[in-house]
Amino acid sequence: MPVTYIATKYERCSMPGGESSSEDPIKRQPTGEDRIRMVARQVSEPRTANWIASEADWSHGPTKRVLERLVDGGILYRNDTGAHTTYFPDYRRQAITEAIRLRDSDHTAEGLTERLTDLKAQISDWEDEFDVESPNQLRGTLVDETLEADEEDRRREIAREWEHLQRRIEIVGFAVREWDFLAPTTDR
Repeated sequence: MPVTYIATKYERCSMPGGESSSEDPIKRQPTGEDRIRMVARQVSEPRTANWIASEADWSHGPTKRVLERLVDGGILYRNDTGAHTTYFPDYRRQAITEAIRLRDSDHTAEGLTERLTDLKAQISDWEDEFDVESPNQLRGTLVDETLEADEEDRRREIAREWEHLQRRIEIVGFAVREWDFLAPTTDR
């Protein structure tokens, strides 16, 4: 399945061809390097170069070089303290970038506040439905031997979605709290 990756201005400048490349990034197929960037920026927990290479369907050596460039550029962090070196995105940078994107889009502070209410209501519904307080507690219910395979899959999916909504709540909440600060400088 084709995947489209749109590079940031910083990334375009550091890629072969740079800003002056006449190739339309929307029309071209992603390179191995593009796939590494996509996977590395979307991981939800620190991952090894081998794991990222496998997910991006690219070889280890080039993957390691791309990851090191991303570390040097401040896009990723490297953790050498464990048994294996792992890489993970700068979640703060991602959150701030996303909050700025929300602020600069057609959203309003009121609209985002309503979205926050909807996200929290969804989580509250899951807490009530399963009588749990977290995604991991929901995963813990999978040990119930009376659950059918479809219900187990449903609960796993809900746990993943729950974690995603928790991250969205943090980002959207930040955008609402810092609405004025995040305004483009021309609006101040």
